[in-house]
Amino acid sequence: MYTLTQLRDRLMQYAAEGRPVAPLPGLRLRVETGATPSMPGICAPTFALVVQGAKRTLAGDKVFDYGAGQCLVVPVDMPVAGQVTGASAENPYLAVALALSPATIAAMLLELPPDAGDSAASGISVSSAPAALIDAVARYVVLLDCPGDIAVLGPMLEREILWRLLRGDQHALLRAIGMADSRLSQVGRAIAWIRAHYADTLSMRELANIAGMGVSTFFRQFRAVTAMSPLQYQKQVRLLEARAGLMSSAQDVAAVAFQVGYGSPSQFTREYARMFGSAPARDREQLRGPKDPSPRSR
Repeated sequence: MYTLTQLRDRLMQYAAEGRPVAPLPGLRLRVETGATPSMPGICAPTFALVVQGAKRTLAGDKVFDYGAGQCLVVPVDMPVAGQVTGASAENPYLAVALALSPATIAAMLLELPPDAGDSAASGISVSSAPAALIDAVARYVVLLDCPGDIAVLGPMLEREILWRLLRGDQHALLRAIGMADSRLSQVGRAIAWIRAHYADTLSMRELANIAGMGVSTFFRQFRAVTAMSPLQYQKQVRLLEARAGLMSSAQDVAAVAFQVGYGSPSQFTREYARMFGSAPARDREQLRGPKDPSPRSR
């Protein structure tokens, strides 16, 4: 059985070799040789295991600090800010993340007895990773040494990782991801609508209807999952989409603001600066880096 130390040593070897993990379906490896600034983004449903170092994730008004031997589960698309807090060149931050498939989890639920536990919605969860889960993750990672086995053994090991999660401390959250009628899945339907219509005006009643709940119940359950209100969630999505738009187009700030649903460019600028630390135009300059110098006259 692989231990956390053995997995760490293997990841250090792969990092030194510059070995990619792209051939492993749904798997991502992160290596950081120093602490990083807080980076906002939208995290898709994910399981992550920290192998070395430490990280902090902010979601709404909640802060999650976790380190080596701990795992994080994000059950729905979530605006978060992630920051590596423990890393150095000698002892880099090492983490393995796996995308969570609700359909795969749903199929596996057929192999488990019904759970009579609380159906209340819940959001990001952090727990210690049991030895069997670490071993399954390690055996998935070391398939990089046998690329010819990935097509057959990869899906089997991915299912084993999910199975270990379904049998561990986070079993209730994993079940909720796979159950179409769970409170989490109901909130997830409203989240999907907001992601697709982030520039539109939100109607709490319409969102509650999409989720199949009463308005007050929906608001309470949405906050339990995301640690923010639907309006706060929409605002973070708008600002993240605006940042992507500023990077990928030559539109001016006002045009991008209107495109993502802001009626006031000044309000957009204030909220953008509050979230990203710089005004939109300045942030775009920093992200794009210095322009190439003009060629000298001959």
